[in-house]
Amino acid sequence: QVQLVESGGGLVQAGGSLRLSCAASGRTFSVNRMGWFRQAPSKEREFVASITWNAGITLYGNSMKGRVTVSRDKSENTVYLQMNSLKPEETAVYYCAADRDMSWRGPASSRGVYDYWGQGTQVTVSS
Repeated sequence: QVQLVESGGGLVQAGGSLRLSCAASGRTFSVNRMGWFRQAPSKEREFVASITWNAGITLYGNSMKGRVTVSRDKSENTVYLQMNSLKPEETAVYYCAADRDMSWRGPASSRGVYDYWGQGTQVTVSS
């Protein structure tokens, strides 16, 4: 089992920045990739970014590309999501996810790939 806890959400003005954190615990040695998703009210959960745990290979969704950076600190078992130039329509709950499948390499954008999810952290962008 892998447990994930997100933090760093809050209220920010449009154009501002936030850095989200996702602390992993449990069988973290078996994690192959991590992902960040977000879900706004009445909308489907949307892919934001993914990173492979060992090599640090990244993948970004189109909606935030160029304004977001995903990184990880293996010594702290933590993944980060730096978000810049935030927009009001990006108000959502942001979720961290982990996948342990070692049968293939690379980051992943599909929700179905991920086995473990955090409880989410609310990000509210005011206009």
